[in-house]
Amino acid sequence: MPRALFEKLGTARFLSHLDLMRLFQRSFKRAGLPLTHTQGFNPRPSVSIALPLSLGAESRCELLDFDLERPVPLSDIRDRLNAALVDGIRVQEVYDGGAKIKNLALLQSRLILEYDRGVPERGEGAIRDLFTREELILEKKNRNGVTQQNIIPMIRQLEISRISEGELALDLLHCCQNPSLNPMQLGAAIEKYLPELAPDYIRVCRKEIYTEEKTVFR
Repeated sequence: MPRALFEKLGTARFLSHLDLMRLFQRSFKRAGLPLTHTQGFNPRPSVSIALPLSLGAESRCELLDFDLERPVPLSDIRDRLNAALVDGIRVQEVYDGGAKIKNLALLQSRLILEYDRGVPERGEGAIRDLFTREELILEKKNRNGVTQQNIIPMIRQLEISRISEGELALDLLHCCQNPSLNPMQLGAAIEKYLPELAPDYIRVCRKEIYTEEKTVFR
């Protein structure tokens, strides 16, 4: 089954996961690339996206698996899809032989913390100290209700830097499957444990995806 590596940037970040799936289904049709369909009483187009992205987040490393009714050169698929997609969604590469999604383990993400009145004094150091603790407990909602979760074991690497008078960047390598850490939980941790340093706005972008061995996942 072919796989597409694509990015979701700019205003496209406000497309929900379901809207993105519908967009790709329509784009395949407009591009003259007929998808196969699943079997059963409710056939669906054979497309799936690994690790659905949170609404409002950007990404440079999204993966789309799909299946076509007939073979088409991979470079043609990329070019025809890009001509049919909207601004902010761009297919970077289409290839065969993608790795099994179950082996996708780590994400490199960047969070930008925005402070309208400037980064508070000693804010950078206090946030760095917060994430060196052995335990940071947050509530996590799931289908079984609300559970308590320590997010520290899911943070593999974290670098904090000031990129402007009003912005801090958190470059984060973290678990994304079994268990999974949503980068926005770092913002929730700051709000809970350092409320005086809670940012006015947070931007998130996925940068790269890796196996457990930290090799690039494709």
